[in-house]
Amino acid sequence: MANASEKIEQLCDPFWRLNRLYWIVNKQGQRVLFKMNESQVEVSKGLHGRDIILKARQRGITTLMCLIALDECLFNPDWSAAIIAHRLTDAQAIFATKVKFPYDNMPETLKLKTVRDSADALHFSNGSSLSVTTSARSGTLQRLHISEFGKICSQFPSKAREIVTGSFPAAENGNITIESTAEGQEGKFYDMTAKAMSGTTRSPKDWKFHFIPWYTDPGYIADPSLVVVSAEDERYFERVEADTGVTLSPEQRAWYVLTEREQGADMKREYPATPDEAFEQAIEGAYFERQIAHAQKHGQIGEFGYDPKYPVNTFWDLGRNDFNVLWLHQSIRGRNRFIAYYENSGEYIAHYIRWLREWGRDKDAEWGIHYWPHDGNRQDLFLEHGRLKVVEDMSFKPKIVDRVKEKGQAIEAARNVFPSCDFDEAGCALGLKRLRQYRKDWDEQRGVWRDSPRHDDNSHGADGFMTFATGWKAPHKMTKLEYPPLANIA
Repeated sequence: MANASEKIEQLCDPFWRLNRLYWIVNKQGQRVLFKMNESQVEVSKGLHGRDIILKARQRGITTLMCLIALDECLFNPDWSAAIIAHRLTDAQAIFATKVKFPYDNMPETLKLKTVRDSADALHFSNGSSLSVTTSARSGTLQRLHISEFGKICSQFPSKAREIVTGSFPAAENGNITIESTAEGQEGKFYDMTAKAMSGTTRSPKDWKFHFIPWYTDPGYIADPSLVVVSAEDERYFERVEADTGVTLSPEQRAWYVLTEREQGADMKREYPATPDEAFEQAIEGAYFERQIAHAQKHGQIGEFGYDPKYPVNTFWDLGRNDFNVLWLHQSIRGRNRFIAYYENSGEYIAHYIRWLREWGRDKDAEWGIHYWPHDGNRQDLFLEHGRLKVVEDMSFKPKIVDRVKEKGQAIEAARNVFPSCDFDEAGCALGLKRLRQYRKDWDEQRGVWRDSPRHDDNSHGADGFMTFATGWKAPHKMTKLEYPPLANIA
């Protein structure tokens, strides 16, 4: 039995307190004494002061950070901490289960009195306070934790800016942790994570990167006799083992297969094995998330380079101040092979004809048909006779694709054609990113997805792919098509 000096020494150790004093509600809804799991220990021991934690779902990081914040407030006078969630309902749930419940159930002899106890904050008699909110702009914070920052950046970009410009400065001289699952390859969370992954932690202002994959959770296992592991699944597990150096047990493989049946296209976002895998998956509200996940799993994204035996077709979305995009395509034995993608902005139409000419000369390619969207024959404010007349004078004769009545029809056509498509991963990397990121617009006020697409940099690449989906008709014979050379370009 510990004597008085030993007890004092134990109570002075935050790690000891976190594993002895606080009760939580576990995943099964049971009241249990909190004890750090392996991932929580690794994170807590490796905190730098500014930390970004990319993780699989349900790894207990928000619980850990809430308890660290609560513990610091109870054992440090005049300490201010805040937890930010991406929705009010999430903030209320976090406060009730991860702050108020542990406080109410801790030993009475160590429990400080509260001078104010509200629905989202605790103010203690030692001058410290802990709040769970959706914003924390005012005051000075010694600890700030942001939960699911990736979702905040995706769904509430104005709130993300508020956090960066308001909440971060409030914790300028304190500790800041950001934890989230991935949400696509854009936005502040992606930018900050990418920078943290590529850099080294040198100063207190640098962000340190942490990653918690699904396979480190000992609970993620299932009976192998319950599932049949497909050849595609086996290839995925082989890639994971090669990339990470781990050996996945039959029980882990079985759990993954069973969970993927439920999660579908969301699996790698919610349960990633590597950081790159997490960010390559579609975001919430993405139109083509299932199609791209299926293509990835079934080997439709990989090495599908140019084949000189077949002509090259192009599919466009036209823009000048916005992006102008081109998908380069070959029809090969009944499959639609996309071999390259190009986009640019602020250039006249001749720039893209020149780019095609140089690409074709480099590959010694012969051209098939060049498909333009329905607005290709419009008059252009910057060109006296319109873009179509200009390019026809350059021996470039595009085919105009008829306009579909509704955008939803074009999106559905693109979804339906995905099973017949193969993508060269290197040549179409940016185009695939555009398709992954193409998503519904989010209504911040109502908190719902709108029925219309979000107009951003990604929509142009998706529109170019929809030019293919609504305009392409495969020839009966797979022969080279004679076409005027892309010449006479100023």
